[in-house]
Amino acid sequence: MAAERFVDPDQVCASVWAGELAVANQNELVWAGDAVVSLCPGAACTGCWLVQGGCLVFSTPSFRCTFMKRDTPLLLTPTEQPISLDVLREKYLKADEQTVGDLYARVAKALASVEALDARTEWEARFLANLNAGAIGAGRIMSAAGAGIEATLINCFVQPVGDCIQGTDAEGYPGIYEALREAAETMRRGGGVGYDFSRIRPKGAEVKGTASLASGPCSYINVFDQSCSTVESAGARRGAQMGVLRMDHPDVLDFITAKRTPGRWNNFNVSVGVPDAFMQALSEDQPWELVHRAKPGAALVAQGAFQRADGLWVYQTVAARELWDTVMKSAYDFAEPGILFLDHINQDNNLRYCESISATNPCGEQPLPAYGCCDLGPVILTRFVRNPFGVDGDPDFDFSAFEAVVATQVRALDNVLDLTFWPLHQQREEAQAKRRIGVGFTGMGNALCMLKLRYDQADGRDMATRIARSMRDAAYRASVALAQEKGAFPAFDADAYLATGTFASRLDADVQQAIRTHGIRNSHLLSIAPTGTVSLAFADNASNGIEPPFSWTYQRKKREADGSTSTYAVEDHAWRMYKQLGGSVDSLPPWFVSALAMSAQDHIAMMAAVQPFVDTAISKTVNVPAAYPYDSFKDLYLQAWQARLKGLATYRPNAILGSVLSETPVAPVLAEQAKKPVANNIDPMRAV
Repeated sequence: MAAERFVDPDQVCASVWAGELAVANQNELVWAGDAVVSLCPGAACTGCWLVQGGCLVFSTPSFRCTFMKRDTPLLLTPTEQPISLDVLREKYLKADEQTVGDLYARVAKALASVEALDARTEWEARFLANLNAGAIGAGRIMSAAGAGIEATLINCFVQPVGDCIQGTDAEGYPGIYEALREAAETMRRGGGVGYDFSRIRPKGAEVKGTASLASGPCSYINVFDQSCSTVESAGARRGAQMGVLRMDHPDVLDFITAKRTPGRWNNFNVSVGVPDAFMQALSEDQPWELVHRAKPGAALVAQGAFQRADGLWVYQTVAARELWDTVMKSAYDFAEPGILFLDHINQDNNLRYCESISATNPCGEQPLPAYGCCDLGPVILTRFVRNPFGVDGDPDFDFSAFEAVVATQVRALDNVLDLTFWPLHQQREEAQAKRRIGVGFTGMGNALCMLKLRYDQADGRDMATRIARSMRDAAYRASVALAQEKGAFPAFDADAYLATGTFASRLDADVQQAIRTHGIRNSHLLSIAPTGTVSLAFADNASNGIEPPFSWTYQRKKREADGSTSTYAVEDHAWRMYKQLGGSVDSLPPWFVSALAMSAQDHIAMMAAVQPFVDTAISKTVNVPAAYPYDSFKDLYLQAWQARLKGLATYRPNAILGSVLSETPVAPVLAEQAKKPVANNIDPMRAV
């Protein structure tokens, strides 16, 4: 980026960054005596210098330059959009905070508070620098870290549900109403919850204790849905839930079609857990048995239910293709259920030797065992693009700076596990035994555009693969180093962890050897999550997670504190930067490709390119046009299974669903309007 920006000769300011004194005057920015940026003096200035979050910032009404550290080019970002300011104030800033720099200082101090006393000052500065460099926390971390409240810093959990009403079932899982109580406490403290309801006996099964028949899991999901609404009405963060049922559960047809009823399970995303055996039966047009360990009632036995040699009861046998078609029709018209490929999830799991996974968090990027948690922190990829759009030189991605930031992010997220308030002791015990974290990224679509690469072409996917691999290697190496300092996670078993087929078994040979020699601090390290509000608040609406931009300028619906909905004009970060650098937004170059302008196959191809380098999963929506042929739609899921993805969710706009985003122009909300106070306990975004 060019450094020809003018400063007020009367303004001189200093800041400490990671222990180094920086001074800016009318001529230059100086780091510890070495001039690294020369500025043009002697011209009128419409901006001023300020110190923000440990960085030197030069701000004008139309742009902001951030000087971050020695040998790092200055970053040019447009001033905040009204919706970004609104979301930042309403969701993240605390009463005594005025700027994002204040927020970063709070979070950095909190993260460093679990370090050794004599190292806290150093790590506070390093965490602060990392936040400014683009390594932010997920929403709960940015909102609650250092805030002095008993709220969790963990975004989501998986809550086990057993096959009994209270107490624990024969396998040790909590009964339905005990699970309900635990989930309510988790949501009250700010966490979302995923569940596998497959252990609950089917409708019509015997209940010996009361000489009655079971009502089935779908009836109890109604109760969990209402509980979520009740917790929210009491003033908690809006609840997010994921309900999963296995494809071989006898009530799976009712589960698949439940959300066709308007208003039912509004507080749930739902997914079907699909084993490879079903996909094989589908490909061979074979029958499929719906089974459970619970004995069916006499009426079902009279209709042909029988017990198999393995002890499971077969309630019904259906054609695999007919069952699949029911799933596909619901997904085509209602965008649900999603699909989880259970065998892919468990085969790839580094901890398959000590856990089995049957559910995910509400957005699907974290397959988790019972009481497992999502400790997430994305890195803003656009911060590492040098010479964006080819201005002042060929565009390039700064892998060295990115890897350094990822390494520090590993330590920050590991500290979260010791810092956070835990809603349940079982969650704390699970986290301490395995120390799962999820370093991820946001802004992939924008970063590729700024590198003059198309998201839907091979060179764009190649760059995404390079970035994902770089993140993987930096994170795993950092976790090994952290194990040398603080110890490996307690459940670590080197031979089992590196056994053929696990994600860790595909790491480079030197990393595997380091793990065998020193152990590793965290069982899992990577996760690509959706980042809607943190991208809005901290990344100038950079494209969400791994997604391409929806559009360059669009409307976004936002729920207000009083329950009403406002519509904001929103601009994409890359579009805004291109415009700021003098590009014509009336005639965008070909690298500007939006989600709806590419094929569904290109969406899946990006997931397939990145998934091999992510040890958990990717949350991504495959957008398909309203007129997309149904048979082609069904093929997308087969392509996802064949590519060994861990799941798939699609969205086809239609008259039933409508849309959250609209490309219709709208008068923008003024910045002055965005400053109006809004209640802090309402989640401002609710995306499909």
